[in-house]
Amino acid sequence: MLDHPQKLSKKLISSLFNRAESDLNDFNFNPVGSGQVGDCYRVNLNWRDVKNSPISFIAKCPAEDSSSRNTARNLHLYEIEVSFYQLLSSRCSARVPELYFSEYDKKTSDGVLLLEDMYPAKQIPQVDGCSSSEVAMVLKEAAALHKSYWNDETLLTYPWLTYGISEERKKFAAELLPAVYPEWKRRYQGRISNNIFKMGDTLLANYEKYADLQEGPMTLVQGDLRLDNLLFTDKNNRAILLDWQTAAVGLPLNDVAYCISTSFQDPKERAREEKNLVREYHDLLRVSDSYTFEQAWDDYRRASFVGFLMAVLSAMIVERTDRGDEMFAVMAERSAWQALHLDALSFLE
Repeated sequence: MLDHPQKLSKKLISSLFNRAESDLNDFNFNPVGSGQVGDCYRVNLNWRDVKNSPISFIAKCPAEDSSSRNTARNLHLYEIEVSFYQLLSSRCSARVPELYFSEYDKKTSDGVLLLEDMYPAKQIPQVDGCSSSEVAMVLKEAAALHKSYWNDETLLTYPWLTYGISEERKKFAAELLPAVYPEWKRRYQGRISNNIFKMGDTLLANYEKYADLQEGPMTLVQGDLRLDNLLFTDKNNRAILLDWQTAAVGLPLNDVAYCISTSFQDPKERAREEKNLVREYHDLLRVSDSYTFEQAWDDYRRASFVGFLMAVLSAMIVERTDRGDEMFAVMAERSAWQALHLDALSFLE
């Protein structure tokens, strides 16, 4: 399987762009990004004559770290992302990279993607946070994504999109969370506020009730809509959505709440801006008069736990790094302050 750019050949690369092998002098690659369960490389192409061919592309490969790779395999992350690009990305109105090549090995559960290089679009570091206008750019793409598949029941025919709502996955999360949460608290003792730990205690004690709160519209969600999985470009004032390993059938406001909570460095700014941001998203959505802003706002409040739970689980099941520790801490506390501010615990009473 093509699980590393070392296995690329001039013949394969040339064929991707309908060029003769002799048209490509050579190529090289270097690591880019900082993914937790996958490794990315920029492959630079030295054409004899560029013509209309790209001068680089991105190779997204399984993680070399065995624990991260096994986590991705067990959670079907490579299968989900490859399947999204193969089957659904062409219908997506949100801006996503173009697919040049994909491969998925059912025996190993590994997958690889060769994708459009979005350079010079830039990533904003997760821990730095971003501005309200940049969040609005992301939510514009989120509205386009959600609108593309709104209440489309054909999504349910794709098994790889329903792993997250399967009884097996619900049981997995319900059993894993209480097992790892005490260790997560020990890891971040002194780094994260005790008020957040108390909120987490209440949430975990009522997790079964939280997991049953699934009423609402159905669509395709990106599932991990945060700054590390986004690029920003001045061209057309658009954000670009990356990393579809957690794509799923789900509640649209989960993406919105997760994005807003994790993107603001200052919780006061998030609290000041979030209602207008949700309203702008809802206005862009325009899918049904029956889905009112009031309903969307309630869904948003319920969804404020999503980022916290993602941070707790992810921190404990992927390769541990200093950068990862801080990133997951920031995700958890930003989302927790959002949930506390919105009194999301009231939905569990």
